[in-house]
Amino acid sequence: MVTQSYGMRSTRELLRRSVRTSHLFSRMPTRVTRNSSAHSPSDSVHCWRNQALFQELLVHPTVLAVADHALLPHCVRYHVHYTGVMHLEPGETRQSLHRDTGIYPIANPCPPMTVATMWAISGFTRENGGTRLVPGSHLWSNDRVPEPEEVMATEMSPGSVLIYTGNVIHGGGANHSKKPRTGVALHYNLGWLRQEENQYLAVPQDVARKLPDQIQELLGYALGSSSLGFVDHIEPKDYLHGIRDQAMSNLGPPELRERAVALNRFHVSHTEKGNLRYYDIDTD
Repeated sequence: MVTQSYGMRSTRELLRRSVRTSHLFSRMPTRVTRNSSAHSPSDSVHCWRNQALFQELLVHPTVLAVADHALLPHCVRYHVHYTGVMHLEPGETRQSLHRDTGIYPIANPCPPMTVATMWAISGFTRENGGTRLVPGSHLWSNDRVPEPEEVMATEMSPGSVLIYTGNVIHGGGANHSKKPRTGVALHYNLGWLRQEENQYLAVPQDVARKLPDQIQELLGYALGSSSLGFVDHIEPKDYLHGIRDQAMSNLGPPELRERAVALNRFHVSHTEKGNLRYYDIDTD
């Protein structure tokens, strides 16, 4: 599933008021790392935990409505999977095309396991390395290789957001322009899968306690199913806030069990050897 990027006036104004591209990257409080796991040419930094702006983007109603539609048929809750600022300087080379879900040993095609968003801080164009995608590739088997003409580049204005599921083949483009290209990547995954970014270590507990309830639950401080993720038989958000008496914690409420029973189930009939696929396709 790929949804077209679109501009949202309130978000665009929020971005313009709160962030300037030239300052965003340098102000990030954590270390800049090269995203080698996805063969990325871009630098990335973890972002939203210390910035109110990124917390707002994380829980944007439109994005969560898409995540609800894509993920909730297969999980009771979904979690934050990855957070980062993706920054391409002029002259940066293209990223290998890949699927985000390649980190899990589940062959394609398969139901959605992750939902990715890319928020445009600067404008995205083919020239400056706008995210490349292969529409329809979420329905392909792992052995199908995209043709150059099947790859499209994202074009969107600042304040827009691109949304796609993790089994869509995609990757950053090469920046042939004279200016940096910057976007905020916020991903979500099924609540019973391990998150790519370990949120329990990335966000200190004293910071997590001060976050809004909705974001605490997205981090993973909530049961992933009727009894998935408890601590000493205490609901994880209760435990985060100091509750140690089981009688004071509502572990596995009936409505949670009902949602778990109603989930669509994955059917695994067999396993076979397979490789994590990257595709070096020149579309320039």
